[in-house]
Amino acid sequence: MNESRNLRWWGVITLFIIVAISYVDRINISVLIVDKDFLDHIGLTADDRTRQGLLATAFMVGYGVSSVLLTPFYVALLGVRRSLIIGLVLWGVVTFVSPVFHSYGLLLASRILLGLSEGPLFALAASYIKAHFTSEENGKPNSLVNMGTGLGLALGYPLIGYLLAAHDWETSFHILGVINVAIGIPLVLAFVRMPRIENAVKQAHSPGEVFASIGNIFRGALQTRHLLLVTILTAAFLSYLWGSSNWLPAYLKESRGFSLREMGWLASLPQYATVVAVFIGGVIIDRIPRGKVPLIFVWGSLGVAAAVLLAINVQDRYTAAICLVAANFCWGLMSPAIPSTMQHFSRPEHIASAYGVVNGVGSLVAGFMPAIMGAIIGMNSKTSGGGFFAGFSALIGAMAVVAICGLTLWQQERAHPAKVVEIAH
Repeated sequence: MNESRNLRWWGVITLFIIVAISYVDRINISVLIVDKDFLDHIGLTADDRTRQGLLATAFMVGYGVSSVLLTPFYVALLGVRRSLIIGLVLWGVVTFVSPVFHSYGLLLASRILLGLSEGPLFALAASYIKAHFTSEENGKPNSLVNMGTGLGLALGYPLIGYLLAAHDWETSFHILGVINVAIGIPLVLAFVRMPRIENAVKQAHSPGEVFASIGNIFRGALQTRHLLLVTILTAAFLSYLWGSSNWLPAYLKESRGFSLREMGWLASLPQYATVVAVFIGGVIIDRIPRGKVPLIFVWGSLGVAAAVLLAINVQDRYTAAICLVAANFCWGLMSPAIPSTMQHFSRPEHIASAYGVVNGVGSLVAGFMPAIMGAIIGMNSKTSGGGFFAGFSALIGAMAVVAICGLTLWQQERAHPAKVVEIAH
């Protein structure tokens, strides 16, 4: 029994590494848009902010649709382990071949395909954690998986910056494609086991039974407690991640005057803060009563908003960078609370699909933030900071939504606490 309980952590570590790898893939474009050769290759100009932002939005559209619609199929037909392997193969291939796309439209299509292949990842991770950890102990495993977000961004910015400076932009795609397959797949084969969840899914023997099983999973997921409220919260929460991570390199280089080399490591500092904060957030979740977990969203979002407000108003560029580090720290504290909350409210057989809806719809909405920020930056390009100050102010509004949703969730849970269904260990 103890051996089994120890082995479950190796699966969590595997998911942590896969999430980190996936986030390097995702932000590759945000670094490359400062490279003239890359922009010339796809037919963009340096001041075409809206279409640059749409490259990130295209990924999130594919990601969100896949998370909502493909996750039930993955769970019913393939299971978590095989789904992860297929996803790694798909996004490795899409990343590797991306340099052959010689136009903006084709690259946009490749970003949609990458999003489609990565979409179910967090839902599958949530299913794994629900299978192996109770609600009273899921804070730390969720924090470890979500730490992959910050680590991937922290390593990705300087890695891609180095590849861009030492080689060329095509090399970054090729190396990332190989990493996905060479590292991710062996880890999944070795450590990810899902007997509880997969045995709970009815083994269908005909197309009719397949679609009936999938329909039951999806309908059950839609009845999950507070699904709509947590989805709105997640959309606003992820808006900060995608808005800040996609425009941070350009902001540091063009608005604050840092060199390409400085930009790489400065852009990674907020992500290291996220890694530390995500772990602290997981520890906090496991040590406070479940009813108080929503308050993490309230205080965390207020901290992010205050730090961003300071960052766009201070004159000193290094102080601004420190403020953005503080903003990411506050954001990271909230990160493990979203999957932990959904695992608390969901039934075991519904968690993957329920979290797929939350993460997918939230990502679809949040995916428009880079394009929205790009449009705001473009419209205010002649103002102080080249429009970046106005663009980053949109993130403050997103955090206001998170605070309102967190407060509402806390009040509703105080009035009517949830009854939790756990898996017997």
